[in-house]
Amino acid sequence: MQAKTISALAHLRKFALKFPETREDKPWGESAIKVKGKTFVFMGDGKDGFGLSVKLPQSREFALEYNFTKPTGYNLGKSGWVTATFAKKDKIPLDILEAWIAESYRAIAPKKLVEIVVGKAKP
Repeated sequence: MQAKTISALAHLRKFALKFPETREDKPWGESAIKVKGKTFVFMGDGKDGFGLSVKLPQSREFALEYNFTKPTGYNLGKSGWVTATFAKKDKIPLDILEAWIAESYRAIAPKKLVEIVVGKAKP
């Protein structure tokens, strides 16, 4: 599934907030989706397009092969964070970004919540 930048933000925000015990903050005018107070995805849609940053401990190297990704700034890239950016005209691969958001959630969330998501525990 692919989308333009405006609908991508709404779609991915809704997707990220479906995970257990998540909430949204809006520092710096961007959306920061958090689990237990720790951010697992930053995203924003501005005049230049859409951007998203996630922590990818398993798929980071593969993710960085895309032409729309780079290591996240502020030294977060060294910790496995990847940023994807898209111009307004770009098609956005929602299925890939959903998978990355899910991986980032599993990397940041407490073990009990991750077990709920992967089906090893009952909510």
